[in-house]
Amino acid sequence: MWIFSIPFPNRLLYVSSKSLLSRVGSQVACYHLTAPLWHSEDSSSIKPEVRRVGRLSDAWQHRERSVQSKEPKNEIPILQKPSQRMRGDRRVSSELRKLCLDDFHSDRERPQRQKSTMNSKSEDYEIVFGISPCILALTQGRRRAKKLFVKEGEASHRDSVIRVCEEAHKRGVQVHRVSKRDLDKMSSGRVHQGVCLQASTLSYLTETKESAPRGNLSTLPLWLVLEKIQDPMNLGAVLRSAYFLGVDRVVSSLRDSCPLSPVVSKASSGALEVMEVYGYENLEEMLRLKVKQGWEVVGTVGAEVEESPVPVSKCSDFKMTKPTLLLMGGEGEGLSKELLSVCQTLLTIPAGRELFPGVESLNVSVAAGILLHSLLFSRRSSR
Repeated sequence: MWIFSIPFPNRLLYVSSKSLLSRVGSQVACYHLTAPLWHSEDSSSIKPEVRRVGRLSDAWQHRERSVQSKEPKNEIPILQKPSQRMRGDRRVSSELRKLCLDDFHSDRERPQRQKSTMNSKSEDYEIVFGISPCILALTQGRRRAKKLFVKEGEASHRDSVIRVCEEAHKRGVQVHRVSKRDLDKMSSGRVHQGVCLQASTLSYLTETKESAPRGNLSTLPLWLVLEKIQDPMNLGAVLRSAYFLGVDRVVSSLRDSCPLSPVVSKASSGALEVMEVYGYENLEEMLRLKVKQGWEVVGTVGAEVEESPVPVSKCSDFKMTKPTLLLMGGEGEGLSKELLSVCQTLLTIPAGRELFPGVESLNVSVAAGILLHSLLFSRRSSR
């Protein structure tokens, strides 16, 4: 028997404990006796409590069963058999259910299969992330899709994620369910929205005689020419605006320009997967050739431009009267002297207030959106 005395404010607690083991035949029982004695006038009136736990073997078996029942089960509802699915999952197509059952036969096999998919990388492939980039990468056919990685859990029940899985299944692309940590590693910590696609890379297209401009030839074409855009977020935002507003072609310098990476695709909300971006080693040579063909080269400068031999006007005053190339320079430097020498007109965006030094210019993607809207509006109004 053990007796402990624990001091408390204004009272004293005594606890006595005694464990007895008795063996009768093959039966082993465990008894636990406790006698909590709080400080009172008549502590002897409190009798110890005797509680029978049961046989040792039964107690341990009961404990193991209770612990196992409390452990969280790593269930993936979308991968369950159709008879086990919840009513709220009826919107999932039969093709997707068959795909999930084929890819994952049991929870026991899943970790090993995931490990093999994570290691299957190639230099010719990259990870496209985000709902819109993945859907357009699958449907447009410009990339060779290899594997689709989907976040496990309730997020896989979203309609947008299910649509990506179904598009992948239609094209024979393997679908694998992985953890959020794996998707974070694939996308380098960027917002992946629960899906990542392993697909071939995209690169700048080269001009050929067969690569005629797409679109309605009855209207005046407008090309957007980018020089040394190095921030992929800016490039993606520019492509998104160009696609939305109706630019006929996007052209970029190959030197000192960021590649057409998955970051650009995500920043463009998938517009990169739709628009064809052409690259040139020598933009000046291409521009001079276009001038000979009757195109007008329009450059862009800041609001506080120095004296220039080329006329400068507000973007709202410019009217498109012939095929036009709008030139946008890179972050910080703007257009180079070589390209400025080819420009026939320079456009500027007037500020709406007196500006403080350091904030007297716009981000290149914002400026591109304003200028493109102004030029394309003038093209529509001149019809």
